[in-house]
Amino acid sequence: MAGHSQFKNIMHRKGRQDAVRSKMFSKLAREITVAAKMGAPDPAMNPRLRLAVQNAKAQSMPKDNIQRAINKAAGGEGDNYEEVRYEGYGPGGVAVIVEALTDNRNRTASNVRAAFTKAGGAMGETGSVAFMFDRVGEIVYKPEAGDADKVMEAAIEAGAEDVQSDEDGHTIYCAFEDIGDVTSGLEAALGEAESVKAIWRPQTGTPVDEEKAQSILKLVATLDDDDDVQNVYANFEVDEATMAKLSAA
Repeated sequence: MAGHSQFKNIMHRKGRQDAVRSKMFSKLAREITVAAKMGAPDPAMNPRLRLAVQNAKAQSMPKDNIQRAINKAAGGEGDNYEEVRYEGYGPGGVAVIVEALTDNRNRTASNVRAAFTKAGGAMGETGSVAFMFDRVGEIVYKPEAGDADKVMEAAIEAGAEDVQSDEDGHTIYCAFEDIGDVTSGLEAALGEAESVKAIWRPQTGTPVDEEKAQSILKLVATLDDDDDVQNVYANFEVDEATMAKLSAA
């Protein structure tokens, strides 16, 4: 099973809901503001902003919060954030990619490096692990969108490359440059997606035992808790028995 979806699901179940939601809204707002500053403050004219708003709505972020984040950019308010990516190795030699939006590169780099070091890993140079991942589009639908066959058929018609369906829903992958077209095709067949984003998808997994998996989850949680960090990806892999233990712990 892929590490990215594993730790995302585990952490969601373990999280203190109010604190997790508040931090999530803060990160979504930052992405909306950055997207609006980089292009037009109108989602219809700005694909990145449109995706950011769509994902915020999927997480039940209030409309007022979304509009406030857009208005900040339109009014020239707020800090000037820049996108940075950090790469390194966590426990068990697991490759990790960290995406951040920061107004202080030194602060963010220091915090990310400290998280890697504390976990027994090490931060590397840009490009040190990215070659082990593919930059792809990830489109997620809830189970109610349809059964696996229906979603698979819609994905093929839309030009997607892969589909994974389980009791939690459907995850559809496509080439990075095809995100817009595939999303539109799926929307026509299945309705609006729960989320649409560009992600780093591991090409292969690094098998780890329960102890190493717990250490990796702690590293991811530490990184994710940093206000500057937007996304964390890792290529660890665990078997079904270990996955069940981690979920129940």
